[in-house]
Amino acid sequence: MSEFGYAGEILRVDLSNNGINKLLTADYSSKFIGGRGFAAKIYWDETSARTRALEPDNCLLMMTGPLGGFKRLAGSRWTICGNSPEIEPEAFSYSNLGGSWGAWLKYAGFDGIAVTGKADKPVYIYIDNGRVQIRDASHLWGKNALETLVQLQSELGHETRVMTIGQAGENQVTYATIFATDNAVGSSGFGAVMGSKMLKAITVKTDKKKLPPASDPDRLKSLVEQIYRLKMTNRENVFVAALPPKNNLTRLTTCHGCINGCSRMAYMGEDGMKYKFFCQAANVYNALAQQYGSGIEVSMLATRLCDVYGLDTAVVEPLISWLGACYSAGILTEEQTGLPVSRIGSADFIKTLVKKISFREGFGDILALGTLRAAKRVGKDSQKLINLRIGVGTGSRASECQDHDPRLIPINILFYATEPRRAVQVLHGASMPFLRWSAWLNNKKESIFSYEVFRQIAEEFWGSVQAADFSTYTGKALAAKNIQDYNNTKESLVLCDMQWPHYQIRTIDKNIGFSTLESRVFAAVTGREIDEVEFNRFGERIFNLQRAIHINQGWGGRKGDTLLDYFHDDPLKWTLFAHECIVPGKDGTPTSRKGAVIERGAFEVLKGEYYRLRGWDVETGFQTRAKLEELELMDIAEDLGKRKLAR
Repeated sequence: MSEFGYAGEILRVDLSNNGINKLLTADYSSKFIGGRGFAAKIYWDETSARTRALEPDNCLLMMTGPLGGFKRLAGSRWTICGNSPEIEPEAFSYSNLGGSWGAWLKYAGFDGIAVTGKADKPVYIYIDNGRVQIRDASHLWGKNALETLVQLQSELGHETRVMTIGQAGENQVTYATIFATDNAVGSSGFGAVMGSKMLKAITVKTDKKKLPPASDPDRLKSLVEQIYRLKMTNRENVFVAALPPKNNLTRLTTCHGCINGCSRMAYMGEDGMKYKFFCQAANVYNALAQQYGSGIEVSMLATRLCDVYGLDTAVVEPLISWLGACYSAGILTEEQTGLPVSRIGSADFIKTLVKKISFREGFGDILALGTLRAAKRVGKDSQKLINLRIGVGTGSRASECQDHDPRLIPINILFYATEPRRAVQVLHGASMPFLRWSAWLNNKKESIFSYEVFRQIAEEFWGSVQAADFSTYTGKALAAKNIQDYNNTKESLVLCDMQWPHYQIRTIDKNIGFSTLESRVFAAVTGREIDEVEFNRFGERIFNLQRAIHINQGWGGRKGDTLLDYFHDDPLKWTLFAHECIVPGKDGTPTSRKGAVIERGAFEVLKGEYYRLRGWDVETGFQTRAKLEELELMDIAEDLGKRKLAR
């Protein structure tokens, strides 16, 4: 395998015996690209069906991609994967982070890190220009994530990149996050996994920033310029629906190696530290704070507290709604919870809530399990109230907030059913173009994203014109497959979801089509000349590998591909991004989805169509040995086949 684009080695650390060794990147790159692909393959090799999320044998993986470190590609994101304690039942999951930590890891000579085992005392992994040590972190244990980051940069140098956990991770809150330099946050409960391993942080220093060479630097430079012109020509393509509330306190900021920025914001706190204020995390407490009259400062405080203590805002948001509903219904009281529930929206409430959960104090110990598990503990009809904001649960597994409602956008039905968590990058595949069509519908004079553009995207990106008609399920199984395959390729490069794919309106190159830009950039960096069909074949292979891991963990195939009951039973009334539930219907005619449910029989038919397109067994939803072998996953086909988990 060519050295182009890759550092060449993946660090492997066993904390149980202080073992440090290295894997060769070339053993994985030819089939799995990087990022999610590397993580899934190494996880399969290093673990078993018996691996538990908070036990030493769980393998926690931090991976970059071949585009990491290169400028103006928005390709310096990185992924964290492993068995997730947040999911019920536990399952292999993923998280995607920005900032600069991933690029610095690659500059230091590693394409990724795989961590197993458990230390006898708090430790951190120290990487300095390729030199690796496991160091004592006893003096850092008990500090929040930001305090730890500041302390380590003080000790090791300001340019040191740090990923770390706060008290929620130390106390193994199931949805604890990982916090990294430049306010990057990783979810899926991997902060708890670090805590279970007594791993406080991983630091990266590099003096020379040794970026692996590109195979064709001139071609890459030309593509970078083309991508920038395309983005600037189609600036309305920036996703703005989840922008935080407007204020005069924040400023736009970018991740390392971005193309031209997005809606990511930051602000300077009273302590002189810079904090992020972006997308869902910025809105975790905003509506409640505004209703209470607390103002934007309390909303910013809530986001900041979640980040530094290490709580996933996508879990905290619906958790607060559930607590409020339980209080209003008389199921929970302030005396029982030790929380000022009557003052939800105040600074006092969010401060108390975050600390109680992070330290697992009193009722906070139950809330640390996540809303679904907490509701089971509480009982008293509290489980009937979880559908206020939660969109993924049993079957699709984590207690995260519900958005991109599948009753509104039928392509998303299969994502909620087959992904282990709220897969935002996949959900955006259909939601982003839909939101731009909505903007055109509501203000035709200022928007150029017409139905004709929307239809073209459906035909080229999703596989059929029928996929553009949201009033039926026709074409939705193929669209879901194509979006998932593309996304797994993208998550392995690793490309930013806010910048890719380029849904072009005014094209600057008639040859730009589905995945052609991505495959050209990949070729310019790595020297591997492949067309877009073969390029997306990578994604199909990686998604099937992820599916194999889940089946191995007991997912259940068709029986495990389920939705929460309320998607089937409760008629759609309102959604965050489309209040009136208007979607494109036949031939683009605006149609209302108000009152829609996902009928159970139709859902099963849709799954069957999806399984056929994937080459899986329709009756069970299990993969077939033939399909796995076709995707060059022979060892996995053999393993699953022996245990009757592949047909």
